[in-house]
Amino acid sequence: MDSAGQVSRETGSPRASVDAEARVNEVRINSEEKAGRIPSPAGVAGLAGIAKQSGPILGLIALCIIAGILSPVFFTVGNLMNVVLQVAIIAVIAAGSTFVILTGGIDLSVGSVLGLSAVLLAGVLRATGSTFAGIITGLGVGAFLGLVNGLLISYGDVPPFCATLGTMAIARGLAFVYTRGMPISNFSDAFRFFGAGYLGAIPVPVIEAVVLFVICWFVLSQTATGRYIYALGSNEKAARLSGIKTDYYKTLVYVISGLLSGLAGIMFVGRINSAHPLAGQGYELDAIAAVVIGGTSLSGGSGRISGTFVGALIIGVIRNALNLVNVDPFWQGVVLGAVIIAAVLMDRRAKRQKYS
Repeated sequence: MDSAGQVSRETGSPRASVDAEARVNEVRINSEEKAGRIPSPAGVAGLAGIAKQSGPILGLIALCIIAGILSPVFFTVGNLMNVVLQVAIIAVIAAGSTFVILTGGIDLSVGSVLGLSAVLLAGVLRATGSTFAGIITGLGVGAFLGLVNGLLISYGDVPPFCATLGTMAIARGLAFVYTRGMPISNFSDAFRFFGAGYLGAIPVPVIEAVVLFVICWFVLSQTATGRYIYALGSNEKAARLSGIKTDYYKTLVYVISGLLSGLAGIMFVGRINSAHPLAGQGYELDAIAAVVIGGTSLSGGSGRISGTFVGALIIGVIRNALNLVNVDPFWQGVVLGAVIIAAVLMDRRAKRQKYS
């Protein structure tokens, strides 16, 4: 006779029998967990966490192997350097978008902010010839538009999607008004260094992106500001009741996003030696894709800046591989959209498993 049967006979109650059986099962499961025959819930959560954190890197490695099989040119030094150079600007924008998405928000205006920053800094460069003035203009325009987004969302109570959608249209329109649709070209070598220069064999934009991500990692993981941003995305009401100035930090993340879009505008103009009102069009999709593919949750409160960097590299590898095998450029958007949907589905599935 087993233990459950003994307890049932002693009490004589069906409810007591069920409770006794549950206790016996609990004892058995705990014993098997201790013996290592089955993983504990904490162990499963830990394995799931490790899998989630390493997923983007494993995905990047798998994509590189596939790309190398499809095209021997992929693993050449020149092509790999071209990939990291191509994703540097997207990575900078995506870093700013990571701050926004960690709070549960969204910034659709980053591409247009890049475009307006690019044409205005180009105008200042053309008028003054001062590299310093051009850089300050690019950063200032980006930060100002980010501040507008932040104030509308935090203090105007406008949904992030609507606020940044409006700013996206305004910034792009102002870029066309300022240039009348014509590009502004030919800048000094001193300015172009920030987008097309090299330090040794490494492109300057790649160095800028790496340094920026180190700074963002420090802010998010080692400072109170980073903890408040995560808390804001996890539960805004709880964060407010805990004394966190939620409106301030919500505004701050949009200023950071705008500022980094302005920096991306400087890199963009320096790289191609031209500023066009259409500059940065569609970059908002790439930035959001890099953040989501990198493991940051669209609902906020979860994610890592290093994952965003890996996500940007994944996008670069996908596009490079499709170009190497001569896939129609129009299909590249289809593939990228499918990757984004897959990443969001995996994020939703992980959340359901976490709270089930």
